[in-house]
Amino acid sequence: MTIQQQHTESALQHQFSKMVAWRRHMHQYPELSFRERETSSWIAGRLKELGCEAKTGEYGNGIVVSIAGEQEGPCIALRADMDGLPIQDEKSCDYSSKVPGVMHACGHDGHTSTLLAIADYYNSNRDKFRGERRLLFQHAEEVTPGGAIEMVKAGVLNGVDAVYGVHLWTPLPYGTVASRPGPFMSAADEFVIDIEGKGGHGGMPHATVDTIVIGSAMVQAIQSIVSRNVNPIHPAVVTIGSFQAGTTNNVIAEKCRLKGTVRSFDEDTRRQILERLAAIVQQTCEMYGAACQYEMRIGYPPVVNDGQEAERFFQVGSELFGEDFVINADPITVAEDFSYYLERVPGCFMFVGAGNPETGASFAHHHPRFDIDERAMLDAARLLIGMAEHRANMPA
Repeated sequence: MTIQQQHTESALQHQFSKMVAWRRHMHQYPELSFRERETSSWIAGRLKELGCEAKTGEYGNGIVVSIAGEQEGPCIALRADMDGLPIQDEKSCDYSSKVPGVMHACGHDGHTSTLLAIADYYNSNRDKFRGERRLLFQHAEEVTPGGAIEMVKAGVLNGVDAVYGVHLWTPLPYGTVASRPGPFMSAADEFVIDIEGKGGHGGMPHATVDTIVIGSAMVQAIQSIVSRNVNPIHPAVVTIGSFQAGTTNNVIAEKCRLKGTVRSFDEDTRRQILERLAAIVQQTCEMYGAACQYEMRIGYPPVVNDGQEAERFFQVGSELFGEDFVINADPITVAEDFSYYLERVPGCFMFVGAGNPETGASFAHHHPRFDIDERAMLDAARLLIGMAEHRANMPA
């Protein structure tokens, strides 16, 4: 480690007990997307205690902190999200959620606590860095249209030269970090299909328009989109996650509802799937003589890391954690609204290993017993600061 990295490590270690306390407080009092008013107020209070000036009110429930170094240099943004999920916490621990039916099941409490520690670090070391560090405490990552686009429209990226974000990730073991150049996380779009036919007696099918038969045919046809319409070298997934129809065994269902998602990594494939899906829905219903309503909710675009910034990740990660613990990740079909930042500013989104069966951190994200190895927050802070400082010290 360099002298500067050793100083950063010492400062963060000094903050670790506070990071854990912050994270556990947030874990006990989660709020859903676009409802994070108390969470936002609590974060602003912690920032005030740290001596940081927090800008609120312009970004929904989001908060922006700008910290200027004593030397001229670039403006680098670092982002954390703060919202919880509509899941009942089933962990047995003294910091489990106190809010019925809501919990931090994705690590956003850890992300926020990490960025609070980073705020304290930069505010206490203005003489040691160049330029501006703009810290984005973002609301509503979990629900489209998401908080990122709202913050971007409010101008949080104005003047920003690079943007970095991390996700504490339990599928990766503690001590590892991962990312990749180019497409990293998929776009995710959601759809609802309502089919209306003609119900009737199960013994008189000729007098009905059976929506279960129509829905089944539609599911089969939809599954051919990826296998027969999409170029096989372009990853994509179309999932029907819900099929709701009928109430009893001898009545032909008059109505049927299908719900699903589309996941893709490039806009051409995305557009091709959405067009094909709409055609299948309409033409299948016409073929069987049914009416239908089709609603598509366009979600987040894919997370696409800048190639140069991804290379920076591999260099910085190797310096901080060792080359054997830095992973060139496969693309993952999970969405993230960090994509909106990357559409406008070069940057990199990174995973920080937070899984550890010995601490109970072995459950998947969005699981009711989800937890993290809290030491991963230190790794996340080290990585974000390392990326920012490496970028800031590049020759002009």
